Amino acid sequence: MLEVIALDAADAEAAQAGGAHRLELTVDMAADGLTPPVTVLREVLAVTDLPVRVMLRDAPGFAPGDLDRLRRDAAALRDAGASEFVLGFLDANAWVDEAACAALVGELAGCAWTFHRALDNSADPEAAWAVVGGLGCDTVLAAGSPRGVADGFPVLERLAARQGGVRLLVGGGLKVEHVAPLRAVGVTGFHVGGAVRPDGWGGPLSADAVRIWADLV
Repeated sequence: MLEVIALDAADAEAAQAGGAHRLELTVDMAADGLTPPVTVLREVLAVTDLPVRVMLRDAPGFAPGDLDRLRRDAAALRDAGASEFVLGFLDANAWVDEAACAALVGELAGCAWTFHRALDNSADPEAAWAVVGGLGCDTVLAAGSPRGVADGFPVLERLAARQGGVRLLVGGGLKVEHVAPLRAVGVTGFHVGGAVRPDGWGGPLSADAVRIWADLV
């Protein structure tokens, strides 16, 4: 499964044309991705029939800026057609903020969701795996290390062995040469963003680049 980051409707069209299996919709990659406006979600849903996981994150870092506002955003996005989400919070001790996550998940009423790379930045990613699975997510996006997949491979290998009701989705510095060894240890989910933008985040998403990744995975 290949998930591709989309920032707008043009990205969604290019990702689908290239063979992506799912989109992560977010905005403001200078802040590592924030909640998109409802208008952007509607535009994306109008041009693609791919599953779309919508980011719920309102501040840089891994603590919610305003949890009440995030809950309102979640409700508005659901009203606009969102049915899948991405979220994840840590507390001041770099541990999973179960209360904040549960408060936001309470607005999702059974929607599928991904716990994002907050896991990599937790005090103990492997111990956090069981905690986030207990919150009800079906997917965890991770690189195994805040520095990316190349440094996190040993952790990813161990997490892949623990997959069951929760799927490991690998992303964060993911490169073509990482795919084969990751597949060999049981990884089946791959997530790319900058890797399918030849001109960087300021340039368009390349359907041709997505096709290379889709064929690879």
